[in-house]
Amino acid sequence: MYRWLIKPALFLLPAEWAHVLAFWMLRTLHRIPGGRALMRAVWGAEDRRLEVSALGLQFPNPVVLAAGFDKHALGYAALCSIGFGAVEVGTITGKAQPGNPRPRLFRLPADRALLNRMGFNNSGSELAARRLAGKRGDLVGVNIGKTKCVTDAGAIGDYVESAERLGPLADYLVVNVSSPNTPGLRDLQAAERLRPLLMAVQNALARVCNERTPPPLLVKIAPDLTDEEILAIADLAVELRLDGIVATNTTISRTGLVTPAETLTALGAGGVSGAPLKARALHVLQLLRGRAGAQLTLVAAGGIESADDAWDRLLAGATLIQIYTSLIYEGPALPRRLAQGLLARARAEGFATLAEAIQHHHSHSSSKPLSRGGP
Repeated sequence: MYRWLIKPALFLLPAEWAHVLAFWMLRTLHRIPGGRALMRAVWGAEDRRLEVSALGLQFPNPVVLAAGFDKHALGYAALCSIGFGAVEVGTITGKAQPGNPRPRLFRLPADRALLNRMGFNNSGSELAARRLAGKRGDLVGVNIGKTKCVTDAGAIGDYVESAERLGPLADYLVVNVSSPNTPGLRDLQAAERLRPLLMAVQNALARVCNERTPPPLLVKIAPDLTDEEILAIADLAVELRLDGIVATNTTISRTGLVTPAETLTALGAGGVSGAPLKARALHVLQLLRGRAGAQLTLVAAGGIESADDAWDRLLAGATLIQIYTSLIYEGPALPRRLAQGLLARARAEGFATLAEAIQHHHSHSSSKPLSRGGP
């Protein structure tokens, strides 16, 4: 139904309008009496054999919705009902902000990709905290970023403000320093600037969580870093005892796109997500695994469209995978299809559960990174 009816109708609308409408429809269905049960029956992926342990948490399955879909923490419960093992809300900033001027989200159908320059449009950490206070049962990660109007000198304080408000409510927290749509944000990925930021967030979490264990802390990185920069971040993450890394965010590269250059020029700046990221995101994952081994939990993102793509990321060292763009192109049945496809791959290799397959392959994986992938 999605492929032949819903998707063609949504693709008649501008991309951001279509997103707002589709998300509203999911939330509305979830609120209707019996809607949650119906969504789980149609799209859910409830099978104990799919469960995986990561970040000290038990995930119903390893397929996670990446940050960017639920920027305002409005519909994480509805999204968890369509087969996701967890939902990562955000990116949420210290202060509410409208983001960049519209239009700012575009489809690149020939590349199975999106181009966005949303600019962290969100309701701010204070309102997000109130919404997350009602969380019941579902696993929800929180992705935090820098408020655009905050100066570089105030960046750490801005992240700390969000961490203090959202940390106690998050199942895990991700520091996003890799979006290309906030001026200067990616400069924070340099190790000498990233270290004090991550240490400040760690201290804030320890302070506000009091006697509770702080949530697992991860950092999200860009695919456009050099291999040497990626290895430096891996070293820093291990040094600071971070829990993991999300690899990767969108790319500013336009290399290899099928979409005509004149079309891309007309659309303007922004980060590309989806299939064009596949090779580079996989390579970044391999670099991180080769450097950090099992000391970090790796969350794979970028260009994951099929169970084969997801399986490749698990073999490369990831424990969790994140999708967003492929959900737009494939529809709400995709999380379940990916989860069941992963289980089928595990069982074909003789494993009773997906967790057994992941543990086996991670313990036997080579630490030698492969050659550099494409953009």
